[in-house]
Amino acid sequence: QSAHRAGLRSFIRYGWRWSWRVATFATIFNMVSTGLSVYRDKTTVSNFAAAGGFTGALFRMHLGLQGLAGGLMFGTAFGVPAGALLIALHGLTGETLQEKRTRERRELYEQKLAEWQSRLNVTEVLGQTENNAQGGLKMD
Repeated sequence: QSAHRAGLRSFIRYGWRWSWRVATFATIFNMVSTGLSVYRDKTTVSNFAAAGGFTGALFRMHLGLQGLAGGLMFGTAFGVPAGALLIALHGLTGETLQEKRTRERRELYEQKLAEWQSRLNVTEVLGQTENNAQGGLKMD
């Protein structure tokens, strides 16, 4: 119980030192992997490997060329299983990330098309009403 309290105290005292590093690492990793997925228009394990490698190299760059290479390999080694796990979990849901993205794009396109067509119909009705009103005024 004493060791547990000591661990909890040290976590409270020094936890903030690691929290910003973990948050920054996760943010950069997600930005790179999402950017690659959007740019390439597909989600693959290589996107996660590249994101892990880039982030690992970035965090170990201050250690020189050896640190950069070590961070690259360490990040890639952890990016591959993380990417495989995420892709497998999305596969279990019945819809891959690519299918979800395509479906959402199609739904948004259909929604905007329906909205545009309804606005076009309103414009046509207003135009006909205006023509009828002008025609009625000319006859008087």
